[in-house]
Amino acid sequence: MTAPPADVSVVVPTFNESGNIRELLTRVAAAIPPGTRAEVVFADDSTDDTCRAVEEAAADCPVPVVLHHRAVPEGGLGGAVVEGIGLARGDWIVVIDADLQHPPELIPALVAHGEASGAELVVASRYAVGGDRAGLDGGYRRLVSSGSTLVAKSLFPRALGGLTDPMSGFFAIRREAVERASADTGPEEGLQPLGYKILLELAVRCRPRGIAEVPYAFGERHAGESKSTAREGLRFLRHLVTLRTADPRARAVVFGLIGLSGFVPNLLLLWLLTRWGLAYTPAEIVANQAGLLWNFALIDSFVYRNQRRHHRRAVRLLTFAAVGNADLVARIPLGALLMSSAGMAAVPATALAMALVFIARFLVVDRLLYRRLSGRRAEPARVALPEPVADPVPDPLG
Repeated sequence: MTAPPADVSVVVPTFNESGNIRELLTRVAAAIPPGTRAEVVFADDSTDDTCRAVEEAAADCPVPVVLHHRAVPEGGLGGAVVEGIGLARGDWIVVIDADLQHPPELIPALVAHGEASGAELVVASRYAVGGDRAGLDGGYRRLVSSGSTLVAKSLFPRALGGLTDPMSGFFAIRREAVERASADTGPEEGLQPLGYKILLELAVRCRPRGIAEVPYAFGERHAGESKSTAREGLRFLRHLVTLRTADPRARAVVFGLIGLSGFVPNLLLLWLLTRWGLAYTPAEIVANQAGLLWNFALIDSFVYRNQRRHHRRAVRLLTFAAVGNADLVARIPLGALLMSSAGMAAVPATALAMALVFIARFLVVDRLLYRRLSGRRAEPARVALPEPVADPVPDPLG
């Protein structure tokens, strides 16, 4: 049976938030204006009793509740949000954390501001005029938040130009914007979250038509622990690289920069091997493998993180190394050919040969080794919790 549509779907990603669920649902239900068709969708990655807390709190919640526990927490909390969005039926999708640092009372204001302004994305901002980030406990978290915002806006000046708080986890987005992104890019080039900064993913990939902000005060955590860890910070950096290299031209630039960085381990090992008495030619062959291994580690982990499913790591490494060594072998005869057939001088012929070989190597790696797969991902199942049964109204006539 198809679930009825809603005006607003509140998507809540959860990881061990059992102590916050009842208070969250109580405040969300109280915030929904009368006559608004709403639902709350929990996308859960918890290892505690959060699911049971949701089921118990949903039993007497006046707003329909959907619970989706993910067996495999792929993509972190951002992945949970994307699966929650896939289950949502609202025209507006509001994403909010479960820890109550985001005030549920602001949900109607986000949607109303979007309707009034025509913006497809409305962000609750700690940094807009009237906002407050007091809930960020400690100077470390404030420094990380400010630094992450600066890095993200510098990498995506157009997509994030109208945002003061691109790291916010509290926002409303029109369903049309999300669906349009999937239609434009295809299922494998759509949303590919990593970590908990899902707003960055939506703003860059969906390109919403109009972005607005509503200031809010970032509150104290109600219960549980912060999910901001060093591991999540590394995920965030990997996510930035993945987003920035979504365009093939950007991938080629990053591919080349990583290739240049490979000269460092190459030259270092070459110096050590020749210092230890190894002849130059075998030393250069061995040292070149160190540079290739360095390049592969960075390219495989950052640039092509989402295109690794169709080859084992060992196969990817061996193929990458074979292409890299073929690059080394091909440059010299190609340069000689350019000098003999085109009459080019040694330096420009060598430079052109290096450029042509680089382009060929990039195309082989990009289009063959890490080719984009076709086919749509499996949709998560929508399981709605039973709605509360109203107490019978006593018959006044007995």
